[in-house]
Amino acid sequence: MIAKMPILTISHKTEYRYAHPVAFGEHTIMLRPLPGHDLRILAHDLAIAPEPMRLRWIHDVFGNSVAIATFDERADTLTFTSTSTVEHNPVEEFALTPDEPAFFYPFLYDDEEYPDLAQYVTPQYGDPNGELSAWARRFLDVQAPTPTIDILSGMTHGIRESFTYRKRHEQGTQHPLDTLQLKSGTCRDFALLMIEALRRLGIAARFVSGYIFVPGDSAHGYVGAGNTHAWVQVYLPSAGWIEFDPTNGIVGSRDLVRVAVARDPRQAIPLHGVYLGSADAFLGMEVSINVVSVTDQAVPDAVELA
Repeated sequence: MIAKMPILTISHKTEYRYAHPVAFGEHTIMLRPLPGHDLRILAHDLAIAPEPMRLRWIHDVFGNSVAIATFDERADTLTFTSTSTVEHNPVEEFALTPDEPAFFYPFLYDDEEYPDLAQYVTPQYGDPNGELSAWARRFLDVQAPTPTIDILSGMTHGIRESFTYRKRHEQGTQHPLDTLQLKSGTCRDFALLMIEALRRLGIAARFVSGYIFVPGDSAHGYVGAGNTHAWVQVYLPSAGWIEFDPTNGIVGSRDLVRVAVARDPRQAIPLHGVYLGSADAFLGMEVSINVVSVTDQAVPDAVELA
C-alpha cells in the first residue's frame, strides 16, 4: 500500500576554512532530528571531510543524539554535511478544558512529576532587581486566576511584537536581562528570555534547538525561515510538553523540527569543536541550510524508520 506523507528533507552543511593545514580537536555534532510521535526519521546521513579517525554516537543526559568526532589528519578545510529526511506531523494548537488542572494559573504539578521537572522550574540566571520577574507578571490578569494559555500565548506573541530580531556575531546567548533591556536579540536569546520568565512564575520550561521550515514563499514573514532555529517547550499537567516560538509567534510544532532539548542553551549547540593552531589561521566559516518539502513523493507504508 502506498501513502503520501508530509516529508521534509533538511540539508545542513558547515565548512570551516584555514590559511594552512591545521589539526582538529574533538567536535560534537547535534544535527540529527529528535524523533517522537509527531516526528519520524526516515533517513539520516552525516558526512565529514576529512574523514574522522573515530565517529561515535551517544545519547546525552536529555536523550538527544550527539555525534562525537575525533581526527588524526590535518587539513585546510573541515566540512560537516548532515542530511535528514523526516515525516513531520505538526501538533495542532493545544486546548485545555476548564476541568483540567492547568487550565488556570497558578496550578500545581503532580508530586510524582515535580522531581523530574524541578530543573526546568528553577531559574538559572540572576535577576537581582526583579526586572525579569516584574516583566513575567505583566502577563497575569489583575485578578487571579489567569487562564494559563493566556499567559503562554501572551508572552509568545508579546516577544514577537515588541522585540526586534537581530543577528549577533558574539558567541553564546545573551543574558535574559540584556535581551529585556535591549528589546532585541536572536531566536536563542528570545527563547531563553521566555524560559527564565516562565520559571519565575513556577512554570516548567526548557530550550529547544532545531530547524524552521516555511512552505511556499516568504509571505509568512518568519525569522530564520529554512534555517537553524530555537524555541521553547513548556510542560503542563495532562498536556505534556508544548512548543512555543516567541521569535515567530508560533504555538505548537507547526513548521518546527526538533533536534535537541535542554535545560540551558549552552547544552544544545548544533556544532562545536576546536582546531589546534594560531588564531590567524582561521579564515572563516560558511553555513548553508536547505529545508524542502517532498510530501508529494509516494512513500511505502512499510518504510523502516531510524
